[in-house]
Amino acid sequence: MNDLSKKEQLYELIRANPFVSQQDLAVELRLSRSAVAGHIASLIRERRLLGRAYVLPDKRPVMCIGAACLDRKLRSIAPLQMGTSNPATAEEVFGGVARNIAENLARLGLPSSLLTAIGDDGAGLSLLQHGEDAGIDTRGTLKLANTYSGTYTAVLDERGELLLGLADMALFDQLTPGFIASRAPQRTAAAMVVADLNLPVDSVATLLEDARVGAAPLVIVAVSQPKMARLPQDLHGCRLLILNRAELETRVGRKLADENDVGQACRDVQAQGAQDVIVTCGGEGVYYTHKDGVAWLPAPQVDVIDVTGAGDAFSAGVCWSLYQGNGDLSLACRRGLKVAAMTLESPDTVSPLLAADILDEINEFTPLLQD
Repeated sequence: MNDLSKKEQLYELIRANPFVSQQDLAVELRLSRSAVAGHIASLIRERRLLGRAYVLPDKRPVMCIGAACLDRKLRSIAPLQMGTSNPATAEEVFGGVARNIAENLARLGLPSSLLTAIGDDGAGLSLLQHGEDAGIDTRGTLKLANTYSGTYTAVLDERGELLLGLADMALFDQLTPGFIASRAPQRTAAAMVVADLNLPVDSVATLLEDARVGAAPLVIVAVSQPKMARLPQDLHGCRLLILNRAELETRVGRKLADENDVGQACRDVQAQGAQDVIVTCGGEGVYYTHKDGVAWLPAPQVDVIDVTGAGDAFSAGVCWSLYQGNGDLSLACRRGLKVAAMTLESPDTVSPLLAADILDEINEFTPLLQD
């Protein structure tokens, strides 16, 4: 067997399990470790591999599953007047809950991968290229022919607050249980799975079932009130559910007037199987569950430039903290609020100021600072 075919065999093994060790590759292909390293170096030079799994061999990735789309942000220059034309600024950026979380985690120094769907349009190609440039492993992406990639259009007021969001996310219904099963090697390599509710309900149920039988811890992130219908009734296997107050009201089917109501709603969700729940309340702060009930953390006061992506940044900060092996949700929420604050102060959906050491200063002994 010639060297070229050996290299192609090696490439296929890595595609099946991006975090396979060089030693295992050497044994499987009956090659020396140096020969394996040479083939990998060649594949990296050809840009068929990014080499990330070999840069961080001791770290398993956080796998994010759900939406990656083109975000269109329209921001009014003056107070909006309904029923007429309003002067505004417009921009297009990369978004999607799962994609945003993956990029935040990559910027925070964690290996992250993304399972999503794209169309065969320019937006889809740009999404993949941007993900690669950001350090996200997108090789599990489902590529759909004759289909437009997903879009999200946000209408913001002159203060940067969201007034209306319009989401065209129908292609993510193609992320079926069959697709989830087809990516079993990538999911097996994950240290944590983060799924957003752009997934079909049967796919979310599949991930919950896998988590119940010993797969990586599963974090579920809500995306809107209408898509709460995609959250199965049985939540056993869910390590953490992150949602906002309105989404929690939708889940339990009643208004939540005060902290006691929120606490009871969280207990109801835990009775359905979720281990923990975090309830975000915009710029006010977050509720989170603990052994004695529900606690509250206020958000630090910031000068808001743009709210887009702040919730996803919070979720990423929480997941970053849990990934470190510390299950303290108070600490995780303080770290999440830090990342969210940086995003609110940035015009970008993912703050370019994020770095691997940005959350190290927030530990069990650090109080949440407020203005």
